[in-house]
Amino acid sequence: MAYDVTLITGDGTGPELAEAARKCVDATGVRINWDVQEAGVDVMARTGTPLPDAVMESVRRTRCALKAPITTPVGTGFRSINVYLRQALGLYACLRPCKHYAGVRTFFDRVPIDLIIVRENTESLYAGIEFERGKPETAELIEYINGHSKSGKVKTGKDETGITIKSISVSASERIVRYAFDYARKHGRRRVTCVHKANILKFTDGLFLDVSRRVAKEYPDIEHEDRIVDNMCMQLVQKPEMYDILVLPNLYGDVLSDLAAGLVGGLGVAPGANIGPEGAVFEATHGSAPKYKGLNKVNPTALILSAMLMLRHLGEVDAGDRLERAVSAVIAEGREVTYDLKPNRDDPTAVGTQEMAAAICRRLQSGK
Repeated sequence: MAYDVTLITGDGTGPELAEAARKCVDATGVRINWDVQEAGVDVMARTGTPLPDAVMESVRRTRCALKAPITTPVGTGFRSINVYLRQALGLYACLRPCKHYAGVRTFFDRVPIDLIIVRENTESLYAGIEFERGKPETAELIEYINGHSKSGKVKTGKDETGITIKSISVSASERIVRYAFDYARKHGRRRVTCVHKANILKFTDGLFLDVSRRVAKEYPDIEHEDRIVDNMCMQLVQKPEMYDILVLPNLYGDVLSDLAAGLVGGLGVAPGANIGPEGAVFEATHGSAPKYKGLNKVNPTALILSAMLMLRHLGEVDAGDRLERAVSAVIAEGREVTYDLKPNRDDPTAVGTQEMAAAICRRLQSGK
């Protein structure tokens, strides 16, 4: 059987990472019909859009994409392509495993960390409901809020305040919490922790927490608890081994997944998946690192592990497991790895992106 998969090559270091991950997937023996599509700042320079229609058409057709990193400008420019893809394709669940592999440098290398971050993808502050300071509609909204709010007021004055709306719904909360519990049951996980700020944000995070508690009653075989988000940050640093699956609203999930990645060695080893009823997009958690573009230097592990998640999603569980074992073995051996995986980052024996991918492919093909 062959699977149709869209390969979005990204920008910056994206194309070389995409090449490395593609080689590793092919080395598992699973037959993939790759539909290669370009997106990002390089495409925007040629076409005027960072996300051509052909990309969306391809993902809607294949219902599965492996996406290399794409640059998101800070403060200005186009909105995140990552966010757009999730919303346009209804990819409501963001899955970010954070697992320590022997050989990866971290302060927590003696702690058996194996966390799953389950992040709601479609609403909260990342829904993109924003009002720019100085605009008439913003002034109108501020006037309405100040006239109706019983708890707080928005600062007034010309060009004074911008507004982003945070909304959390019952249906989206129930869907993501249920996804977390179903994942726990399917993969033999023991506990789901709901992360929130319900002590302050009573009508949004409070709703998320209430739904979480209600859904948890349907899964008596899975433990359930909750943590306030700031306390959760401290808990993860102090005793990360105590936690299993975290389910969170959008912004908190974004922040804590980077924190959890730091526990296991950084974004270079942090894969990700975005899943919905109409398809899935698999991507590394890290960015495009444009300063390293074309240098064959960056660590390909995160995107290769994202491809591992993709294989499991396609039902090729054995191939995904073999790929993970091959990645783990190459890292543990520490010989053919990129500079960031060496004890000394200036180690002259460090290899490049493609060379590390080749070592993983050889490990796969050897069957060890």
